Amino acid sequence: MVVPLCAVPPSREGFYAINNQFLATGPKWFTEFKMLENEDMFVRIDLPGVRADCVKVSRFASKKGVSVFAEAPKGHKYDSSDRKYLTFTGLVCRCCEISGFTSKMCDGVLRLLLTKRKTTPNPSPISFLGGPDFRDDLRSDGPHKFPHGSDPYDPALTGRVLKKHPFVLEGSSMAYESKELQNGSLYVRVDMPGVPKDKFTVSLKNGKVTVTGQAPAVGYDTGGRFYSGDVAMFDNPISIPSRRIKTITKDGVIRLIIPPV
Repeated sequence: MVVPLCAVPPSREGFYAINNQFLATGPKWFTEFKMLENEDMFVRIDLPGVRADCVKVSRFASKKGVSVFAEAPKGHKYDSSDRKYLTFTGLVCRCCEISGFTSKMCDGVLRLLLTKRKTTPNPSPISFLGGPDFRDDLRSDGPHKFPHGSDPYDPALTGRVLKKHPFVLEGSSMAYESKELQNGSLYVRVDMPGVPKDKFTVSLKNGKVTVTGQAPAVGYDTGGRFYSGDVAMFDNPISIPSRRIKTITKDGVIRLIIPPV
């Protein structure tokens, strides 16, 4: 018999990243913001399961922000449901507007490059990316910067409690999903955004099924990411060839069908 494994922190401090229990090293959280030397703005948004043709980025009529809507259709019949995502981000200053943007969706990660231009001569306004909960009364004068908490290595993003994906409108908002099948097999879905389909590995040792994934740094990413964790366990320390575990890898998600013996 094979059973799923609950999300147990691998250390006393908790999970390395509270957005994904399998993330072991690299930038944390579902988003990353970076202001470039030319003051263009880079945004990374994790949207696991989303294909390149299933995301739409639109600039607001005010030219102050962009919205992102994406759909992740069921990648396998055993997925609990489709997933839909919605978020927006934009400028938090009164003197600039977004003049254009480019976007690239790859391996479950959307990367945006926003260009901006000044519309008023006010010197040194605050100009950073705000999220859905940004309050308009926080706009003020000051040097160009990002808001507190934009550091993808912030210790506050480590802890014992996992956080739901904040941009999920419909479907599962967690990185792990399992389902016991009628024939005794176990179906597992694991989100590892940024990992190419050929960079996943599955191993079986001492009755535990372990999945790892290597996500290289792309574009202006702060760094690459490495994922690793146990996803299932047999009721005794048996050994079977890992090739007997069926794997499906695409769009930053790996799905496993693990036989009972």
